[in-house]
Amino acid sequence: MNPPIPGRLLFINRFYWPDEAATAQLLTDLAEGLAARGHRIAVIASHDGNPKTPRREIRRGVEIIRVSATRWGQRRMAGKAIDYATFALAIRRTLRAEARAGDRIVAMTDPPVLALIAAAAGRRTGAGTIHWLQDIHPEISLTLSPSRLLASLCRPWIRRRNAAWQRAEACVAISGDMAAFVEENGVPAGQVRVIPNWAPGGNALVPLAHEQNLLRKQWGLEGRFVAAYSGNLGRVHVFGPLLAAAAALRDDPGIVFLFIGAGPQRETLERQARLQGLNNVRFQPAQPQARLAESLSAADVHLVTLRPGCQRLVYPSKLYGIAAVARPLLYVGPLNCELARTIQQGGFGIAVPDGDAASLAGALRFLQADPAHRAVMGNAAAHWARATGGLAAAITRWEELLGTALC
Repeated sequence: MNPPIPGRLLFINRFYWPDEAATAQLLTDLAEGLAARGHRIAVIASHDGNPKTPRREIRRGVEIIRVSATRWGQRRMAGKAIDYATFALAIRRTLRAEARAGDRIVAMTDPPVLALIAAAAGRRTGAGTIHWLQDIHPEISLTLSPSRLLASLCRPWIRRRNAAWQRAEACVAISGDMAAFVEENGVPAGQVRVIPNWAPGGNALVPLAHEQNLLRKQWGLEGRFVAAYSGNLGRVHVFGPLLAAAAALRDDPGIVFLFIGAGPQRETLERQARLQGLNNVRFQPAQPQARLAESLSAADVHLVTLRPGCQRLVYPSKLYGIAAVARPLLYVGPLNCELARTIQQGGFGIAVPDGDAASLAGALRFLQADPAHRAVMGNAAAHWARATGGLAAAITRWEELLGTALC
């Protein structure tokens, strides 16, 4: 372990504890882990609107500063844009008051403009900057909504974003594919580090047998083979092949497709399932972290998807939670990516090309019929999860980075 650094690490992200968004859970784990090892940690995030939530407090060694910003855009893009803008303005004001020479500003990517705000604050105050990249914008928007006008509008942003990356002390990517993309945008390889994410809550996630799973019973899944999609139903994921596979398997009463979570595509997905009369498709809300082991363990196999073109811009962190509860994966999406290679080489998943609903249905039938093979794949997933080292390994890698980049 490196000695504690003299200045503060100022993490900035839209969400932090008690929020349970994926980035909030990751940041909470890392911030508290670094604080426990003697580092001075502060987090600037948006206030959740609950009058009982303090604007400023210290929790488990982490100084939490919560700023006022709207939270309107869970489903609508216009509301989300306003949320981004109000948080960005609040962060700029707060960094003027909080950041100082000797500090290091660690900017996550929610909202995407944080890279530019952190770089400006660093230049003004003499604080260092590190970019912790959970996804890559605006390239995701350009992939999802390609247009010449949008591309033209985004070019100045990309140039400024790349300059911010290049001047930073480090860019932390969560996958090798993402790190390669950052390097291709002009960041020297020595400034780019790969630090994978981990299962939420460190070692709290453990496999739960079906007969011990109260949530599985509450949801009426006893005796069913459950193929679950758990997590954000966002635009970087594809769901057409999953519904097509559900349609192909609709006459098998033993198979259930379960979607757990929320996101911009959920409403459309529910409507399509109703219109097609897919009684084998069910929906449940996102579950709190305290019930995540039950929720993830309710499945016999988990479904993970990526939209073509997004495979280098995101890396589904749900992979770590799924592996921690020893469940196999069925991946649908581009095969030329790190995610597909990881699950295939680790022996705990099957990769199906995007759009190949027939192969997906066939893979589900195969896994349904062979519990022993599912168990082998689940054990391989758990082995891979242990081998990654989880949260403890990530904290150590961050300390190694801090000792190198911030001395």
